[in-house]
Amino acid sequence: QVQLVESGGGLVQPGGSLRLSCAASGSIFNMLAMGWYRQAPGKERELVVVITKDGATHYADSAKGRFTISRDNPKNILYLQMNSLKPEDTALYYCHFLSGDKYIYWGQGAQVTVSS
Repeated sequence: QVQLVESGGGLVQPGGSLRLSCAASGSIFNMLAMGWYRQAPGKERELVVVITKDGATHYADSAKGRFTISRDNPKNILYLQMNSLKPEDTALYYCHFLSGDKYIYWGQGAQVTVSS
């Protein structure tokens, strides 16, 4: 089992920045990849960015150049730095964990609202 707890969401004005954190615990030694997804009201959940155990990253086009994924391995924390935020970035952001046995875990979500 893997437990994921997100934090760092909130309300920010357009052009502002936020950093999300995802603290992972449990059987995290078996990680294949971690990442961030988001779901806006009335829309399907979509990939924002993923990072593999080897450090390779894949960003959605909407995130390229504005968002940065990073991780603190000793602390088992995944981060998402979001800059130049736009109203269309408003969504519930979920931390995602893919285990070696291909099981997917999700956090509870962190609300990000971009509005003036």
